[in-house]
Amino acid sequence: MNPLILHTPGEPAGIGPELLIKLAAQPSAACRVAVADAGLLERTAAHLSLPLTLQTFDGQRGATPANTLWLIPQDMAHEVDFGQPSSGNAKYLLDCLTTAVEHARGAHAALVTGPLNKAVINQAGTAFTGHTEFIAELCGGLTPVMMLTSGDLRVALATTHLALRDVPQAITPARLDHIMAVLEHDLRERFGIAKPRIQVCGLNPHAGEGGHLGDEELRVIEPALTRRRQNPDSCAQWLGPVPSDTAFTRERLAQCDAVLAMYHDQGLPTLKHAGFGNAVNVTLGLPVIRTSVDHGTALDIAGQGRADIGSLRCAEDMAITLATQGAMTHG
Repeated sequence: MNPLILHTPGEPAGIGPELLIKLAAQPSAACRVAVADAGLLERTAAHLSLPLTLQTFDGQRGATPANTLWLIPQDMAHEVDFGQPSSGNAKYLLDCLTTAVEHARGAHAALVTGPLNKAVINQAGTAFTGHTEFIAELCGGLTPVMMLTSGDLRVALATTHLALRDVPQAITPARLDHIMAVLEHDLRERFGIAKPRIQVCGLNPHAGEGGHLGDEELRVIEPALTRRRQNPDSCAQWLGPVPSDTAFTRERLAQCDAVLAMYHDQGLPTLKHAGFGNAVNVTLGLPVIRTSVDHGTALDIAGQGRADIGSLRCAEDMAITLATQGAMTHG
């Protein structure tokens, strides 16, 4: 069966539509389906002088010819100029995601999401913190795990889109137990790592310095690691808590398959420095496979033909690999 890969281009005024049209220049053995406004894709292709044929998706998983996209049409409320997003399209953006998730729930299917402008959706009156959280709600309110990959470097996050002041309270025993279980499960089942080695960062400088620079390591992180090590269902090697200023040295990374960081800007700067433009965001712990680009909407270059498809190509490649394996997560 050809894997079914659903694409949501994201913010219509950004580079997402351009990236998807450029990606479509190459044929794919996968059934590459855009969930988007047909006129948006056609106008973008015409503006950039790129060939594009849209064919309505009828449920049959055929391979995708060059310069072609299968389409599940969604209608935008407002046409937009490049670089000028409109909050009037918030519902359209959420409808695209909802439809794509419904189709991605099947076997050998995956979702690839383009970049969104969160402010546009929030300005329309819908509380929206990101793709990860929204898709989790669509899947029944599960707690997902956000992981970015670049080559052999994998960085998962204990918390995602939170203000820094809210992070310590969010790192609870229950949350860490869940995230560690999901991370180990998906490294084994989705990525084929039989006995993953997982390095866990501390929250505070020097991993708390024995309680002198914060006690979250002593109260929460170390007990969570002990529980996981003693869990008979776990076959992973759990390392830590490790000071985050040394967690990403070459020597330490060579000894692990993934790093679990406590918050967004603890783990992702190093990963994006190592592989920005070719990194992939993978959502773990959900009954759908979802990957995404590692960059934003780039409104400043939208419509100029300058957008690099590197991250989108990597995100689709990852989605195809995971969908072909057919491994599904908890849920």
